[in-house]
Formats: sequence, structure tokens, C-alpha cells
Amino acid sequence: MDFELSDDQRALQEAARDVLTDLARPRDGFGTELWKAMVDQGWLGVEVAEDAGGLGMTAVESAVVLEELGRAVAPVPYLEAVLALGVLTAAGNQQAMVERVLGGDAIACVAWREDQPVPFAPVADVAIVIAGDELYAVELDEGRRPEAEPAMDITRPLGWLKLDASTTGTRIGGKSEVDALLERGAAYTSAEMLGGADRVLSMSVDYAKERHQFGRPIGSFQAVKHRCADMLVDVEGMRSAAYYAAWCIGAQHPDASIAASTAKVWCSDAAKRVMASGLQVHGGIGFTWEHDLHLYLKRSQLDQLRFGDAAFHRDRLAALVRSRVEAGQSVV
Repeated sequence: MDFELSDDQRALQEAARDVLTDLARPRDGFGTELWKAMVDQGWLGVEVAEDAGGLGMTAVESAVVLEELGRAVAPVPYLEAVLALGVLTAAGNQQAMVERVLGGDAIACVAWREDQPVPFAPVADVAIVIAGDELYAVELDEGRRPEAEPAMDITRPLGWLKLDASTTGTRIGGKSEVDALLERGAAYTSAEMLGGADRVLSMSVDYAKERHQFGRPIGSFQAVKHRCADMLVDVEGMRSAAYYAAWCIGAQHPDASIAASTAKVWCSDAAKRVMASGLQVHGGIGFTWEHDLHLYLKRSQLDQLRFGDAAFHRDRLAALVRSRVEAGQSVV
């Protein structure tokens, strides 16, 4: 079994990294120029069929792009667009909205719980809303679009989306669609956290080589070496979990539900550890506004909660595994 990215996936990764290096400016608010470039490249339609105007790829390619977006803390709603296009396309009766989102004419957001702020809701034109065991598409206008709330994460506008989806939206799915959206959201958020954690690891290693204390690089001290080694172990674990979840989803593997929740558990916990270690390695400079580390820390904290935190997915995993045990099936 080949666990490496294919040549085409590596080409997509390199192209995304090049575009993001040139255009991602996380401190400047919504990345209009970056968003236009991504639309022009067709990346919003990575998983949309070619005959529908997409690239006809899989969830793994979405994870590749999301990892790069996380690495650049890019201020664009790519994850939201991919999730929205998935459920709108599956609904079969939302072609006009699919075309608007795919063409970049409509910005999407995804609200999975009422007690959490919704990234990009203040600038969105359509919201995908989970209401119990039902899924709705809600068009947003000036009257329904929430005001941006003060937030630690300056790379994504946040708003409290208060909607009665059953009366203001169009029903586009039931429990199976809700579960699928939750799993895709968990897996894709894990890929984004992976990118951020990998970048913090690189930043920390570079800083440990450059920063001198007592006449030596701090990276030569055992305590700092151990921090960086632990960060590497966490990041590589995140990579395995996130990409396996994406592969399972793309292949419609029976383990997709378990893989998605496993990825969210591991990546949420591991990202928290990596960010804490990154701060420790950087010392005082890591807490300053001028250094980019705080952008990764704050974004990671929100991603750890999106589509279920680690505790939520541990409970979900227990329920999934229990059903298998009770049915006499293997859990490994």
C-alpha cells in the first residue's frame, strides 16, 4: 500500500503553496485577491464532477489544499465552500446555488451548533445549517447576515447565526446527510489543523537554531530538543490520522465514521500540545503581536472546537465501536 501522495497530488500541493505564499495575508482580513485566485484555479470544485464544472478529484485532494491553507493561516472560507458544495450537490435540487458557490459568487458558511460562533457568517451569502437531525440551506442577506463579533482569531470573521432553519431555509437532507457533513467537517478541519501545526513545528525548529543563550543555540539544550521531538511525533500522528480519514471518506470506506472521529480526537489534542510547545520554544517573542505564532495558536483553538471537540468525538467513537461489538464485528 502506497502512503505517499501521488504526483498529481504533489503538483496540487506545490501549486497551492505557491499561490498562498504570494497572496495569503492573514493580518489583512478576508483575502479577496487570494479567493479570486483559488476560484480561477478551480480549487473550490476539487470534489465536484468534471461534467458539473469541477475537477473530479477526491477528499484526499481537498485535504491537500486544506493542509496548505492551515499552514498559511489563509483568511478564506475554502473549507466552508467544499462542505457546502458537497451537500448542495448531493441534494440534487440546488443547482443554481451550486453554480454560485462554485463560481465564487456566493460565500458559504456552515453552522453545526447554535452555541458556537460561525466562521465567515458575517460575509456569507448562504449558510448550511444543522438543526437536530435535519440539514438546511439558508440564503443570507443583509437582514439575516450577522454582525461580526470581536474574536481572538483575526483570520476569520465570526458571527452568531441565529436562525429558525425549519422556516427560513430549504431542507436538503436528514440524519444521514447530517452525519456525513459532521464527518467531513471533522476530517477536513483536522487537515487544516495539521497544516498549522506543521508550520509551528518548522518555525520552532528554525528559531531554536537561531536563538542563542549562554553562548549556544537554544536548540542544543536537551529540554528544547525534547520539545521539538515531541512536536514532530504529534505532527506525524496528525498527518496519518487526517489523511486516512480523508481517504476513507473519498473511498466511502466502512471505517469512514470511525476514521473521521479518530482524526478529530488526535488532531485536536495534538494541535493543542504543539501550540503550547511552540510558545515554550519561542519564549517571550511568541506572545507578541509582531510574531505570527499567535495567529496559529488562536486559529487552532477555534478549530479544536469546530465540528466537535475531542471529548465529543471520543463519545461518538465509543458509540460507533459499541455497535460493532454488540453486532459481533471486529473493531480493529
